Amino acid sequence: MPTTPDRPPLVRSVLHPTDFSAASERAFANALAIALLRKTKLTLLPVRGRGATPDWASFPPVRRTLERWGLLDPGSAQAEVWARLKVEVAKVEIRSPHPTLAITRYLDTHPHDLIVLATEGEAGLPTWFSRSTAEAIAGATGTAALFVPATADRGLVSLENGAYSLRNILLPVDHRPDASQAVEIATRAAGTFGEEPVHITLLHVGAGNAPWPRITDGPAWKFRREERVGDVVTGILAAAEGTRADVIVMPTAGEDGLLEMLRGSTTEQVVRRARCPVLAVPALPDR
Repeated sequence: MPTTPDRPPLVRSVLHPTDFSAASERAFANALAIALLRKTKLTLLPVRGRGATPDWASFPPVRRTLERWGLLDPGSAQAEVWARLKVEVAKVEIRSPHPTLAITRYLDTHPHDLIVLATEGEAGLPTWFSRSTAEAIAGATGTAALFVPATADRGLVSLENGAYSLRNILLPVDHRPDASQAVEIATRAAGTFGEEPVHITLLHVGAGNAPWPRITDGPAWKFRREERVGDVVTGILAAAEGTRADVIVMPTAGEDGLLEMLRGSTTEQVVRRARCPVLAVPALPDR
């Protein structure tokens, strides 16, 4: 989708914090694929405890992955990633006894539009996602986060061959937070990832009138509305399965910082239990 003065690029930079675990490989594939699609910068940022040294040898090499995806010839030089694919890859080592503080400082000086994180099992979030971490990174207001389950049976990209897959998006709405930014992101993702029209399901769970945002179908997306009653998280997860959602786009209250507002929220519960990636999109501040 072309960029206009009132529609800045969807993603201009991608940050992928990683603990180099097997669970992070699928998240890495999503981060790399998005950077490829947007022809933007990808920063790989290890998250390690006190005194640990990042083990880059255990992490999926960017060039080897691109070769497996058929985007680079075997044995390509590092410079080919930029020359042929227009993706700048940075590997940043954090040597600090306080990784979360180091991440915060990095974000302060190197803002990113999107953070891609791995989730695993019922624990749901990375091991470093503690309350202190959430508070430390609370300054990352306005940054969207894509949470990628290690065992997801649906997703945006294949780790094996790099193939994109976006057919269905689920977008829960309520009176608060405002869903307009999430709707904008969903339609632009549909225009970027989708080869065929993407079905975007707006879901309201609860009693009373549903606060439907203003929507218009486009060449790359078609909207539908669905209402459910009962527990909100259960309803969202059931709708995600019923629509075979490739991603759940969750509007979140962005004024408190992305990770802080997730703590104990509906979004956090969905992230822990969803079988597909969850994109948390901070709402625009009230004017």
